Amino acid sequence: MLECREISVEGRLRAFSAKIAPGSRVHLIGPNGAGKSTLLARLAGVFEGKGTLTGDVRFNGQRVADLGGLQLARLRAWLCQQLTPASMMPVFQYLSLHQPRLAEPAAVEKTIARLCDALQLSDKLAQPVTHLSGGEWQRVRLAAVLLQVWPTVNPDSLMLLLDEPMNSLDVAQQQALDQLLTEFCASGRAVVMSDHDLNHTLHYARQVWLMSAGNVVAAGECADVMQIERLSQVYNVQFQIHSLAGRQWIMTTATPFSLNE
Repeated sequence: MLECREISVEGRLRAFSAKIAPGSRVHLIGPNGAGKSTLLARLAGVFEGKGTLTGDVRFNGQRVADLGGLQLARLRAWLCQQLTPASMMPVFQYLSLHQPRLAEPAAVEKTIARLCDALQLSDKLAQPVTHLSGGEWQRVRLAAVLLQVWPTVNPDSLMLLLDEPMNSLDVAQQQALDQLLTEFCASGRAVVMSDHDLNHTLHYARQVWLMSAGNVVAAGECADVMQIERLSQVYNVQFQIHSLAGRQWIMTTATPFSLNE
C-alpha cells in the first residue's frame, strides 16, 4: 500500500525505510522534537520539491513526487498538527471543500451526517468555523479529512496521516474517533498517526515507530517496540508496566531515570 525508501529531510529526519500494509494502524511516538510531524509530512508528500530530501514515498508503486495534487488528495488525507481558521465560512461549507470529486451527493450527505454525529458536530454545521472552540475546530478538521477518504464516497482512498489527532478531544470524543479509525482500517485502508499517550498507543496501535532526535530508533509490532527499557531511554523517564482489568498499562515511577542503568 505505502512504501518509503530511505526517506530523509535534511537536518530533521534521518533516512528511514518502511512498508505499510492494508488494515494497519501505525502510531508514531517519541518526545517533543523527535521528528514525528516531519515524518508524517514527508509521507503525505508536502515536502516534495524543497531540495532537502532523499529517498521517495510510493502509494501502490506510484511515486508521490510524480502525483498531482488531485491524485494525491484522492489517495490520502493529511491532518497537520495546527491550522487556524482562515475565513468566516460555516462548518458545512468547510466540510464540502473536502468532499471527493465525483462523489454521489446523497452518499456525501449521508457520510457527513454519520461523521458529524459520531464526532458530536451535528449542531455545529451552521456555525462559522471562527466561532468554534479549540476542541470543536479539531473535530471539524477531523471530520473533513475523514470525509476526504471515507470508503463510501472515495473507493480509491488508501490512507489517513494524522498529526496528533487526539489534541483537544475529551475522553468520549477520543473514543468516537478511535471507533471511526478502527472502521476505516477494517475497510482495508491504513492509518499513520502521532500520539503522545503511550497507553493509548499500547491499546490501539498495531505497529509502532519510536522516534528520537529525527531518527526512527525502533519500528515493528506494538509489543516488540514498546519495551520499558527502550521507552525509558528515549523519554529519559523511568517506566513500569502493570496489568489491570485485562490490559497492560505503562506508568512512570518516582525513581529518576539514569542513563547508566
